[in-house]
Amino acid sequence: MAIRKSTMQEQVAAAIAAIEPNDRPVVTFHTISGPSPWLMSQLGLIGQLFVKYYFVTLTHRVVTVHRASRMSNRPQELVHVVPLDQARAAITDVNRATLWSSLKFQFPGEPKPTRLNIGRYWRNELDTFVNGLFGGGPAVPPQAQPVANPYQA
Repeated sequence: MAIRKSTMQEQVAAAIAAIEPNDRPVVTFHTISGPSPWLMSQLGLIGQLFVKYYFVTLTHRVVTVHRASRMSNRPQELVHVVPLDQARAAITDVNRATLWSSLKFQFPGEPKPTRLNIGRYWRNELDTFVNGLFGGGPAVPPQAQPVANPYQA
């Protein structure tokens, strides 16, 4: 069971290298989908039916989303691969909070955006992800600009 952040990131990097050996991760973070984690924790095991665990990784070419194992925190199957330009347009409502930050990600083929909750433990990686995706590379497409970037002073 991977508990250390560095171990989880190495496992995701190995999963990405197995798919695309020429691409390497810039940043990876662990996230939980669904409504508020506070609400889901109050519902106990029933609440666990409504959430999914993911690893979101920004590489030099794409954003990858791997499903994460509930028990071992290991990356499982690759769920989505989104080119950087599409990822910039697909991410909205970035909310950086004290304990649980969140963002909405419009996964390809899904009818509406999925809320991804990021725990405080992964907040630095979230900051790096948002700055790397929106701060570097080509300009942000106009449809992604209505979301204010809370990471800029």
